[in-house]
Amino acid sequence: MKEELNITNEWDKVFPLSDKVNHKKVTFKNHFGITLVADMYEPKNYEGKLPALAVSGPYGAVKEQSSGLYAQEMAERGFLTIAFDPSFTGESGGNPRYMTSYDINVEDFQSAVDYLISLDNVDSEKIGIIGICGWGGMALQTACIDTRIKATVASTMYDMSRVAGNGYFDEQDNEEARYNQRINLNNQRNEDYKNNEYKLAGGCLELPVPDDVPLFVKEYSEYYKTPRGYHKRSLNSNGGWAIQTNTSMMNTRLFRYSNEIRSAVMIVHGENAHSCYMGKDAYNDMIKDSKYTSNKKLLIIPNANHTDLYDQKDKIPFDKIEEFMKEYLK
Repeated sequence: MKEELNITNEWDKVFPLSDKVNHKKVTFKNHFGITLVADMYEPKNYEGKLPALAVSGPYGAVKEQSSGLYAQEMAERGFLTIAFDPSFTGESGGNPRYMTSYDINVEDFQSAVDYLISLDNVDSEKIGIIGICGWGGMALQTACIDTRIKATVASTMYDMSRVAGNGYFDEQDNEEARYNQRINLNNQRNEDYKNNEYKLAGGCLELPVPDDVPLFVKEYSEYYKTPRGYHKRSLNSNGGWAIQTNTSMMNTRLFRYSNEIRSAVMIVHGENAHSCYMGKDAYNDMIKDSKYTSNKKLLIIPNANHTDLYDQKDKIPFDKIEEFMKEYLK
């Protein structure tokens, strides 16, 4: 059955179009039959086949935000790139809307790789991926599985499974907290079934946020709720994910066998990011008892917080990302 997609053709990103790249919308299907919509960026005036990158994230964002900025910047540096909306979000297909699944989201990245390899102007041996925030975690999970990927960058990454099961900073890593969360989620299932719709959790808080909220909550609102990052299709800018979307995350853990990844991986985090502990732990788990540590890197950016690496080009280490990708996509 063909999905009905509503694709916007005019430029509606939160960043300006570069005069150094060509841009167009593209579509491709994943193995679950969901059509994904992506923005393709390619450098102008190139010759031969290009190395290629698939980019997605942050978690709850759309390709018109941070992932598109990363994709365009890397296209300026000589890569063919696509920034895609994950299943159930943005312009991509999939119903019900505003849901997430580890299995489907990893497949989204893999289907993006399928698409890139199929292009005549792409060198199929030079494929990399970039994931931002929660999609940094999904990118690392994909690197555990897909040997076609030669280099992975996880920027300001979240381990969504850890947050779902343990809460922020592991402060709810106990049986009672998880049991109460299960009760709430299953009560929500009853309500959603009765109402024949999935209730949304709500996006980022409107500004000004209350004084007693954590600093990182304010930082999210300062990105998603202001002209800096607001987009009408972004979950975080508007109604948020469906409440039920986190149900299975509590009992799942990402990055199994990450120490068996043979391809290159670089984890990038701001030193002041509330999420930095997740990146450091993911890196340490990846290199522990591993035979493949020489191409694994942890890059900590001084004086940067979590959302700085969404769009602050003076803090996003694009030179280092370019250097890393060119070293391992050769």
